[in-house]
Order: sequence, then C-alpha cells, then structure tokens
Amino acid sequence: MLKRYDGTFAFQTDPGRVRINNEDQAKALINADGDVLLIVCDGMGGQNKGDFASKMAIDSISDSFRKAKTGIPLFFKKRNFERAVKLANSQIFDEADRNPVYTGMGTTVCAAMIVKNKIILINIGDSRAYLAVGDRMKRITSDQTYVNYLYRTGKISREETESRPDRHVLMNALGIFPSLSMDVNVIEYHGERILLCTDGLYNNVSEPEISAILATDERVDQKVVSLIGTANANGGSDNIGVAYWEALHD
Repeated sequence: MLKRYDGTFAFQTDPGRVRINNEDQAKALINADGDVLLIVCDGMGGQNKGDFASKMAIDSISDSFRKAKTGIPLFFKKRNFERAVKLANSQIFDEADRNPVYTGMGTTVCAAMIVKNKIILINIGDSRAYLAVGDRMKRITSDQTYVNYLYRTGKISREETESRPDRHVLMNALGIFPSLSMDVNVIEYHGERILLCTDGLYNNVSEPEISAILATDERVDQKVVSLIGTANANGGSDNIGVAYWEALHD
C-alpha cells in the first residue's frame, strides 16, 4: 500500500561570513496532490550571474511543480520533473546567450520530490541530499565534481578528496550548455528526515554535527537556523542554502 507522509518543512539561505553576494537559493513547497518539493541551488559565474541563475532555476522548477498535472502515476511525475529541470536549463542558457551580462552563468541543482513513499531525486553539481534517522545520516546524491570522478575511477583515495585544492571543480552545472545531463533516481521513502544543502553547509559543518542538530527536539525552522549558525560559527566560508523536511509520525 502506498503511504503518504504528512510533515513540515523549512528553508533558508545565508551569505556566510566571507562572501559579499548570496548566490544560493533554497525552497520547499507542496502541490495540489500533496507532493513535496525540496530544492537548493548554488549559483556560479560571479556577481550578478550566479544569483540570477540560481533564482531562475528555483523559480522555473517551482512554477512547473505547482502547475503540473495532478492525479497522474509516479512515472509521469518523474518525467514531468525531468522536463521541468530541462526547461530551467534552456531558460538560463538562452538568457546568457541573449544578454552578455550573464554570459557563463550557471547553477547547481539538488531537488527532491516526495511522492507518497517514494523520493524522486535530481542532482546536478555538488549540492547534496541526505536522509537522517536518529543520529545516523546517509548521503543519497553523488557530487558531480572532478575529485569525485577521480575517486570513483580509483585514481585517488576518499581522504584525498577532502584536501585537494581542486575539490570544488564541477563536472556539471545547469544552464552552461544547451543540452543537460543530470542524475535522476527514485528511492523508497520511509519517513526519514530529508536535508538538502549547498556546499557552504557541508564544508563548514561535519556530518556528525549536522546529525546532532537534526536529532534535537527543535522545530524544523529552528534546526535550519541552527545549521546555518553553526556553519557561520565554523568560518562561514561560503553562501549557505538549506531545505529541510520532517515527516510527522503517528
């Protein structure tokens, strides 16, 4: 039997303590079918580019999610989700092509759609999604970075991925090319907490620290504030974007 999980969500971004501009975007919303969308984007391309690209992506994908046909099977929801992300890619690429001010802009996208007891995941770049149960966390996306490619092909160790100076070099982003490659997965959902975040969070807050904050009895919005506060207390080296969901259990 398909089970629908009721729950609550929160989202927030912060510029951090080093960057002047905030190129991160985050959002969480629910549609007429009761499906939940969580999404974070980390813009790239410099001043007036990264923030514009990430906002275009969030607005376009959210709009498609709200307007999507209701009462359709999971297969079609997944197809429509992929189309929504491809549409956002085309809009960003076309705007950059038309307007020299935005040449080279792009953004990461990490998005999770909760459809009853399934999660449809779409990932482009190095923002991340996690499932959390108790004090345990499981990452459910794979960074599309050069160092992760080297690790997966056996050229470097897991430890080396954390210290290499080129660890932030992306292999993929939304809006850079007219065609788009993205990781798409459908996984089982059993009421776990779901965290999506940009690298400004996970580079400044360890997984044990994140897990400890998520395991508290605070409200979801307080947990998001605590995550961002901890990232800033630990240096705040980048913009921070967080979208977070908790199911309500009987």
